[in-house]
Amino acid sequence: MRIVTRPDFDGIVCAVLLREALGIETDIYWVEPNEVQKKKASIRDGDILANLPHDHRCSLWFDHHVSNKPDQAFEGAHEIVPSAAGVIHTYYKESGHLDNRFDDLVFHTDIIDSANLNENQVLHPEEYPHLLLSMTIKNRDNTDAAYWNHLVEMLSTLDIDAVMADPLVRERCDIVIQENNAYSRYLKEYTRIQGLVSITDFRGLDTIPSGNRFLIYCLFPDTVASVKLRYTEPERTHVLVSIGHSIFNRNCRVNVGHLLARYGGGGHAGAGGCTLVAEDAQEKIDEILQVLQANEPI
Repeated sequence: MRIVTRPDFDGIVCAVLLREALGIETDIYWVEPNEVQKKKASIRDGDILANLPHDHRCSLWFDHHVSNKPDQAFEGAHEIVPSAAGVIHTYYKESGHLDNRFDDLVFHTDIIDSANLNENQVLHPEEYPHLLLSMTIKNRDNTDAAYWNHLVEMLSTLDIDAVMADPLVRERCDIVIQENNAYSRYLKEYTRIQGLVSITDFRGLDTIPSGNRFLIYCLFPDTVASVKLRYTEPERTHVLVSIGHSIFNRNCRVNVGHLLARYGGGGHAGAGGCTLVAEDAQEKIDEILQVLQANEPI
């Protein structure tokens, strides 16, 4: 039995809750959604999937993405709620396998994963411990797996103040604050506005800058959605398209998860991603942009 989840704050909290509810200290297999969708992830009988698309080989599955609900029956739970951790929390509290100890952690996970943030939280995440901690979690081709596991261990037993005092966490938080300051300059240089949509194109960069993904909505408040483009590897054979509704100008009517499912991706109504073959990516990107510009419900 393994816990299989994605390396983001929601995925890490999912692992914390599953280990506690099931009384297990199993390995955690960290994967990205597209690895499951493309059958590249090695899913086994007995695995517990969380915050990922469904795979028929797993034994338990928990998720909250609108694009992921399977047609077949499954063991576990799927609800359209702010976080996958919230799905797990409710499921195991109702069965008596979890108490109130993780209520605050799940509360903050809901806020972060649903981007239910105010402008001050976006501009000054260093004032909000859970939010800043979530920004230290980055996927670097599994080279950060030891850090993700470290967070699971700490969040299982320590309060947020003790977690933030950890030297490794503190070091990464300092880096995030520096990156966020620089990221604003990158967004201004590599973003163009097309109607009500901001398009940040990092395909011309060899090193992709990291930073606060919500900052774009503070810099361009008149837009209703953002599109970010980057190559997924140095060979530049695939393009990652990331789309989000503005968390301040909430007038985008396009269901992003449904839109990107047409291109082998998915996500929530308000945010998602897909990976395109670079050879014909621009044609599909143009199609996506047309849908966003039309801003009609899908």
